[in-house]
This record gives sequence, structure tokens and C-alpha cells, in this order.
Amino acid sequence: MEWFYNLYGWQQALIATTFTWALTALGALPVFFCKSVGKNAFSLMMSSAAGIMLASTFFSLLMPAMEGAKDYAYLILTFGFILGGLLIIVTDIVSGKLNLFADNAKKQSCAIMCIAVTMHNIPEGLAIGVAFGALAAGGAVGAVSAVMLAVGIGIQNFPEGMCVAFPLRANGMSRGKSFFIGQLSGVVEIVAGVVGALAVTFIEGILPWALSFSAGAMIAVVCSELIPECFSDGKVKATIGVILGFSLMMILDIAFG
Repeated sequence: MEWFYNLYGWQQALIATTFTWALTALGALPVFFCKSVGKNAFSLMMSSAAGIMLASTFFSLLMPAMEGAKDYAYLILTFGFILGGLLIIVTDIVSGKLNLFADNAKKQSCAIMCIAVTMHNIPEGLAIGVAFGALAAGGAVGAVSAVMLAVGIGIQNFPEGMCVAFPLRANGMSRGKSFFIGQLSGVVEIVAGVVGALAVTFIEGILPWALSFSAGAMIAVVCSELIPECFSDGKVKATIGVILGFSLMMILDIAFG
């Protein structure tokens, strides 16, 4: 892995977000040979991803932001966090008010799902880019933290690919088109990741803001999408998944971060 850490921050972010996109595509792939996905497996994936992302928000984003902000850290972290959360809230509101396919409720639901997943992937890609940009610049973000952040988002992207591809297929779209649109929702993470890494590299003082902004967006995504989705099929299974995901991220970050 030494070769990877010797790359520029934007190159690391490019590889990491390509990995998260690949898991999105992998999640959409079963549309070629499956009609549906088991609820238990889906719930476990979503809940463990939620746990990993919650831990990543604190260990990989907010703590490094606090260390890098120094003076007025409480203001920078608070405003950055709020702005990140507001981005997701506004995205959800706008997506819900779209009048696409107003004459067909199923098609409208699919369209809104595609747009919502795609928009939520932007701050996730940004978070990865900021983390690897900070790592390459010698910031407070550790190598394990940055890698595990990408892994956590990638795990979450797998069921997201399913969430987009399977409803499209159920509404009569061909398997090929359903897969194409399903994987396409993850492409924006690559662009956002490279932009985030370049911003951290070339704009002085933006790192604490970018980290806290990404943290706010991540928390909002977990609360608005992952938690409700995985807990709808049973509290016990979902709680176990969240705890296991959070614990895994915490152990790795403390032991190797």
C-alpha cells in the first residue's frame, strides 16, 4: 500500500471513489439475474454501513477538523456541520417536490429515488476527497481513517445500487438500462472526491470547514436515509448492525489511525 500513500491527494481520492462507485455498480448488477433482494441481508448491509459512517463522522471528520481549526474551532465546526446538514435537507425537500411523472406514481417514486441517491452521493464523495486530500497534505486525518471512510461509504453504496436498479426494473425498464442508471448514481462521487481533494490541497484554511461540512452531510444522510430504511424491518437486527459497524470503525481507527 506504500505506493498508494505516495500518490497525490486527488489521485488517492480518485482511486477511493472509483472503489465506492464500483460497489454501487456491483449492487446494481444482481438486477440481471434476481427479482428482489432479501430483507435481512439488505437491513444488515444498511445498518452496518450506518454504524461505520456514524463512527467515520466523528473519528475521521470532526476530530481532525477540531485539531486543524485550533482558534475558533467551535464556530468553524458548528457552522460547517450545520451547512452540510442543510445541504441534504434542502436536497430532500427539492426532490420531494419534483413533479416528474405526475401521472404515474410508481415512475415518480423511481425518479425521486434516483435523484435523491445521486444528490446524496455528492457530499459522500466530497468527504472521501477531503479526507484523502488532508492525508496527502500531512493533516490530522490518518490513513486508516481515510480508507475506512471510503470502505463505509462503499458498503452503503452497494444496497443503494440495488435501491435504484430494482425499482426501475420492476417498472418495466430493461435489465441493461436499469443497471446503467443504477451504477450511474455513483459516478458523481468520483467527481466530488477529486474536487474535494483539490480544494483541500490548493485552498489554504479550507480543511476544517470541508471536514465539518462533510460530517454534517454524512450525519444527515444516515439519519434521513439509512436509519429509517434499516430500522423499518426490525429494531434488533438494525441495532446490532449499527453497533457492529460503529465498533469496527472505532477499533480500526483507534488501533491503526
